[in-house]
Amino acid sequence: MDNNRNSTRRDVSEKKDDRLSDEALVGLAAEGNANALDEIIGRYKNLVRARARTYFLVGADSEDIVQEGMIGLFKAIRDYDASKQAMFSSFAELCITRQIMTAIKTATRNKHIPLNTYISLNKPLYDDDSERALIDVMAEESACDPEELLLLKEQITTMERVVKSELSPFETDVLTLYLDGCSYQDIAVALKAHIKSVDNALQRIKRKLGRVRKIKMN
Repeated sequence: MDNNRNSTRRDVSEKKDDRLSDEALVGLAAEGNANALDEIIGRYKNLVRARARTYFLVGADSEDIVQEGMIGLFKAIRDYDASKQAMFSSFAELCITRQIMTAIKTATRNKHIPLNTYISLNKPLYDDDSERALIDVMAEESACDPEELLLLKEQITTMERVVKSELSPFETDVLTLYLDGCSYQDIAVALKAHIKSVDNALQRIKRKLGRVRKIKMN
């Protein structure tokens, strides 16, 4: 196993000068290449944060929306099919945005919050300016930070460990169905549980991930 891991690590590192395409990296990641997964996540980290910033939920932590965007990115890496989708970048953006929007709609349904409490930052800065939006100004302030990238890699490892060792069987089942795109209602039916139990389980999962992440950062 170590030999295979070293081999896949070389596959990525030896190609760094040539810069592997996103599609090639996703293919390697799908085969279990952890370095390829790290690389593709690094490339799309800023996109996730940019998409997350386009929506602001009053009273919520912005990192919750970023986390949903990351889930969308993982889904894109998992489900990408080069024979069906021309470019991974387009597919990833679709999955990230869809996951964030699904989370927003779910939150508004469960908490009876009107959608207008989510403030879109994609609106033009000026009425006659259809190209430059407020999000563009905010994105300019976000540069690629090597330290942030390292923390992100650690978070991925942490998430895998949490799923394997710290989630209860019910929480694991809920998370699996959630990552597959099931609604709260679908999960409740599949697991023969109340919707409130599903919602509580997802909140516990997020708290566990957040708690372990904070410990790692300290």
